[in-house]
Amino acid sequence: MIKYFLTLEWKSFFRSAAFQTNLILKIFMALGALYFIGLFTLAGVGAYFGLEKAGLEPLETVNRFMIYYVVLDLVIKYMLQKMPVVNIKPLLLMPFKKSKIVNFALGKTMFSFFNIVHAFFFIPFSVVLLTQGYDPLQVITWHLGMMAMIYINNFINVFLNDAMPLVVGVASVIIGLGALQYYGIFDVTPYTGVYFQGLFEQLWMFAIPVVVAIALYKVAHSYFLNRLYLDAGLSAKTKEASTENLDWLDRFGKTAVFLKNDIKLIKRNKRSRTTVIMSVVFLFYGLLFFTGGIDSYDNPFMKIFAGIFVTGGFLFSFGQFVPSWDSSYYPLMMTQNISYEEYLRSKWMLVVLASGISTILGLGYLYFGWEAYAAVFVGGIYNMGVNGHVVLWGGAYIKTPIDLTSNKKAFGDSSSFNVKTLLITMPKLLLPIVLYTIGHFTLGPVFGYALVALAGISGFAFRDFMFKKIIGIYKTEKYKTIAAYKQKN
Repeated sequence: MIKYFLTLEWKSFFRSAAFQTNLILKIFMALGALYFIGLFTLAGVGAYFGLEKAGLEPLETVNRFMIYYVVLDLVIKYMLQKMPVVNIKPLLLMPFKKSKIVNFALGKTMFSFFNIVHAFFFIPFSVVLLTQGYDPLQVITWHLGMMAMIYINNFINVFLNDAMPLVVGVASVIIGLGALQYYGIFDVTPYTGVYFQGLFEQLWMFAIPVVVAIALYKVAHSYFLNRLYLDAGLSAKTKEASTENLDWLDRFGKTAVFLKNDIKLIKRNKRSRTTVIMSVVFLFYGLLFFTGGIDSYDNPFMKIFAGIFVTGGFLFSFGQFVPSWDSSYYPLMMTQNISYEEYLRSKWMLVVLASGISTILGLGYLYFGWEAYAAVFVGGIYNMGVNGHVVLWGGAYIKTPIDLTSNKKAFGDSSSFNVKTLLITMPKLLLPIVLYTIGHFTLGPVFGYALVALAGISGFAFRDFMFKKIIGIYKTEKYKTIAAYKQKN
């Protein structure tokens, strides 16, 4: 039975409207996977000798801080790991047992890279422990217990699919505990470390996480099996509708219709609300560069890079997925007498307004000197004048429908990457750095900032010209986009 499911997955991949994009993405994902596998392997081997050189008992120290490792794994899984894509509804019409469908879906989560990659830390670390004279049976039981903890996180993540507030709360608590430990106020690790150390010292304790992992699998299996019906768990959720006039937007004429729709979309849907959260997070990105905490970042060229990101959180997380935000009704919208210019202008106004607000909120970087805020300020002008158009241009080639009810893949979808979008990304980040570099090595840093700002102002000057070009691209890609949005992933 599993063979048939795998065959369907294989055909879905090769028959996808975005096959070329997905293939390129898979190659880059494989390279990225190899990179992280290498990092985890080096960490697994080096952790023992590094801690020993620092005068610490390696295994005890690892167990002491393991609570942060486990919780960080859960948060990363929640933010990045997409639940397995199985076309459930068509399968219900075929002679497949519902239990088989659920087993396959849960099995895909178990073999996810987010679980497998941890083996490349724990296996080398366990091998090093064995070579250093640790008891083999104790090392094996500790290893099994730790991998069981990873799979406990896997099944918890399945249940936390729509529990963003809870995950944020847990992450906040852990960050708070880490800060308290860093400043010497309270250390939670002596209490949690007892459990992880017990997995090594007490042979029977490894059975606790193993049993919990198996129990969570059974609970998850039963939970989804009982909801695997078209009129139950798979039915669309409905809520009582509410209306908002947003009359203050009427001053923008025909564009107001689309502005109102976008604002309602952001307020009412999980995925779009996540972009607002990410915009706030991006505001703090500059701290990596302006505080001098990382030597390689402490240079004026990287500060321009930071300025682009600090003011471009909403632009990058929302703007580059136009028109995918409207994928659920885009085919219907294209049958109406809708002006592409008004539609795209509303999106442009949103990202420009958000970039402007971020630029104002970035005034706090004046604390680190006028050059720090100068980088943020000119980065904001560049985002509003140039990148506001570039993200709309790139959006024409992103043909992945977005599920507004889910926070999964909040950092982008598979088809958001292709050669065209990669090339379009170049002026977003590299051009302002190049412009600043030219100015910096000719007339000084002030001239460099002026060149970046001038490029942004030029973007406003050529706005109408850019809109005509972008509209032409959207019209050319119109039917490909509609076909992609109609395809079920």
